[in-house]
Amino acid sequence: MADSIGIHVNSLKKYETGQAQPSLDVLKKIALALNVSTDFLLFEEHERGPSDELALQFEAVSQLPDEEQRVVMEVLESLIIKYQARRWDTARTAAK
Repeated sequence: MADSIGIHVNSLKKYETGQAQPSLDVLKKIALALNVSTDFLLFEEHERGPSDELALQFEAVSQLPDEEQRVVMEVLESLIIKYQARRWDTARTAAK
């Protein structure tokens, strides 16, 4: 594994035992070598990602026709932008 990602085996052992942390570049190489996401390497199960309820809804949306999926994406994006704008405005008002 160490050879495939271009690091010394001692470095890999330190990462495995928690004695050292890999750089972002090395983390990316590890994820590619294992064919997993960096999120998989960094987070515990269910620490990141949608709740079970949202996961079921996303599963249902993934089965919609492409055009309807695009509509759902646009609605989600607009709600996210609205929420972020409201947070930004609240933070700006509180800072005054």
